Amino acid sequence: MTTSAAAGQPLIPQPPATVTALRQAISQIAPAALPAFTRELDQAADQSRQGSDLAPLQRFIAQWAVYVRIQRQPDLAADLRRWEDAAQSGDAAQARAAASAIGRILDGAHAAIGLPPR
Repeated sequence: MTTSAAAGQPLIPQPPATVTALRQAISQIAPAALPAFTRELDQAADQSRQGSDLAPLQRFIAQWAVYVRIQRQPDLAADLRRWEDAAQSGDAAQARAAASAIGRILDGAHAAIGLPPR
């Protein structure tokens, strides 16, 4: 872990919301996610071509910009993983609390990169 990450700072600056910049960021902070990124990019591009509509590509970019926003902050990413695990505990009250916490994390990431709430 870098010194800046240890001090609670992001691992990297938030990249622009472009395919190239997001791919580069993911290769730095979450290389294991690159196959999913590529697969989903291909699917979004196919959907955009078939429908002559940019919306699938715009959703793809927004989704991965949010992912990068969270993953570049190790503490926040760890919190999200803990809440995701808690959501699957089988306890209804804990699952509701986890869903609420996950929503707050995602809403915060959306807001931070200038996207409307989910």
